[in-house]
Amino acid sequence: MKDLDEQLRDLLPRLRRFALSLTRDSSNADDLVQSTLERALARWNGKRDDGDLRAWLFSILYRRFVDNHRSARRYARMLEFFMGHDEALPSTERAVVAQAALGAFDQLKPEQRALLFAVSVEGMSYQEAARMLDIPIGTVMSRLSRARKALHQLTEGEISPPPLRVCK
Repeated sequence: MKDLDEQLRDLLPRLRRFALSLTRDSSNADDLVQSTLERALARWNGKRDDGDLRAWLFSILYRRFVDNHRSARRYARMLEFFMGHDEALPSTERAVVAQAALGAFDQLKPEQRALLFAVSVEGMSYQEAARMLDIPIGTVMSRLSRARKALHQLTEGEISPPPLRVCK
């Protein structure tokens, strides 16, 4: 089995990608990853021996993000980060589709973005995502379904107004 230092080095790019998907800013993502690793190392003795290190670190990262950004405004769109000023764009049509998809992804709630990223991009199982977000697996499945439906509606132009709450 790999030693801890090597395991952490292997997970750094994944943690950074996840942090970037949440913060949409490379310096904030780096700060979030650093904060996550500090928290993990400080609480290493509390980690279960049989637990998955990746899921545990992703869980800490997500909770740090939520704690630090509950009342913060949204960050800049991911499009500039992913598209940049790359001269080798495949085609105008693909660039427009990618821009629309990233714009739609940006409109999702942070919880939906985190869940979609963990399952669809990182390839986490529903069980791993449930542990990461500290929610039941059934909740993961229903939230993921709603997130995919919302993303589909946004990319197809079927934006539905948010439900209104009745306050008395």
